[in-house]
Amino acid sequence: MDSRRVESFSDGVFAVAITVLIFNLLPIGQGVLNYHVLAMAWPQYAAYVVSFLTIGIMWTNHHTLFGHIRFVDRPLLVLNLLLLMGIVAIPFPTALIAEHLTGPDRSGGQVAAVVYGVVMIAISIFYNATWEYLMRHAETLGVVSSQRVMRDSIPGFGQGPVLSKIPRWSIGLVGYGVGVLIAFVSAGGALAVYGLLAVYYLFNHLPNPPRDGPAPDA
Repeated sequence: MDSRRVESFSDGVFAVAITVLIFNLLPIGQGVLNYHVLAMAWPQYAAYVVSFLTIGIMWTNHHTLFGHIRFVDRPLLVLNLLLLMGIVAIPFPTALIAEHLTGPDRSGGQVAAVVYGVVMIAISIFYNATWEYLMRHAETLGVVSSQRVMRDSIPGFGQGPVLSKIPRWSIGLVGYGVGVLIAFVSAGGALAVYGLLAVYYLFNHLPNPPRDGPAPDA
């Protein structure tokens, strides 16, 4: 299957997931509306910004991943579906955090932050699995660059024989795990960690695909 078909389908899923986030803001100001009401809705704003940036950056990374290949086989299709299943679920924990971070329902903030982190961990796992599958099946997927060149172009997390072998872009698995642990102490602190990870992934940690992108064979 042409990889562009998969990208088009995935783009639609990303668009739906990122658009649904705004629904959490629509109830604000219904009934009484003043500056105090708007200011007290800061958890909704914070959750919206973090999730919007996260989904947007995931879309960018997804485009980078699939920009390296010409074709998609069935196992990669399944991995991509599992990845999209996690991404389209992001509005659910976003709504939980927006509702339970503060106010009379804040007792549920811990659960909301943990659920958010677990969803992100699942997405990170599928992202890493997708990249690893792409690397291991480079020839059949029509990867333009050689497998060795692509693997060597991935920046490591640090210096030394161990850290240099850890792909910098996969650190989200650890980061979201830390966020889940922090959630048991502070839901707001966990949301801050998730936000910092979104900022971290604003920077590209993947090798760039060819400038013109891989074109299917005629």
